[in-house]
Amino acid sequence: MAVTTPFQTLFAVPMHCESCAKDISQALHKLPGITKVEPNVKEQLVTIEGTAPPSAIIDAIESTGRDAILRGSGASNSAAVSILETYYHRSVQEAAASASASKPVGSWINQRLVRGLARMVQVSPTETVVDLTIRGLSPGKYRATIRAYGNLQDGVTSAGPVWSGTSSSTDNETKAAPPGILGTVEIGSDGRGTAFLNHPFQVWEVIGHALVISPNDESDEGKPLKNDENTVVGIIARSAGVWDNDKTVCSCTGKTLWEERKDEVSKGML
Repeated sequence: MAVTTPFQTLFAVPMHCESCAKDISQALHKLPGITKVEPNVKEQLVTIEGTAPPSAIIDAIESTGRDAILRGSGASNSAAVSILETYYHRSVQEAAASASASKPVGSWINQRLVRGLARMVQVSPTETVVDLTIRGLSPGKYRATIRAYGNLQDGVTSAGPVWSGTSSSTDNETKAAPPGILGTVEIGSDGRGTAFLNHPFQVWEVIGHALVISPNDESDEGKPLKNDENTVVGIIARSAGVWDNDKTVCSCTGKTLWEERKDEVSKGML
């Protein structure tokens, strides 16, 4: 179902003059669904209103040669994010054959192998949009689901079954279609895929749950979820609404938001 309810997003964008602002505005107005663009050169911020996915907005800004950091989306307490990582587990054979077998058998091959990002914005009391961006997976159709638990001790295998919803999210749902089934995303030959989905739940209902992207279809009893190189999972956490986040320097590290952005990109963050 197409996203029709507009929402606001706020991006930090390096701009030097009004010409920069004009370039960004022109690039964004080419996107379907954009209704308003307000650059602020002094504050280095761009406020956008419409129905375009945040990932598409970032791509449009980057097409002008500038970086962009999402600073907030939607109203307060209406946004969430999930960093999607692999939890592929070493087999006994792999651990034994590894040249760096100082780690205990059964340890994770990668402590943090980021393969995707999910951004959520609640756009009405009954609708939340989910913007999925995936990188580095094998081509094919993948299934996006919210799980019953947020336990990632054993990756996807400890995240539980598909989330069946709360009373508010299941009022209009049938038992055959629990709200935890978000939809599918196609991964192309370049290992990339995007999907912009909307679903009838509120953001507060899914905070703390796991979100999984997997090629396995659980309707086939012979293919339960498992940790492999093409299955990614992350915890859904609250993120800032528009104007909720005015931080420009991290109080822990002393780094600017652009320095933090550079560090995260080097780790695979999108």
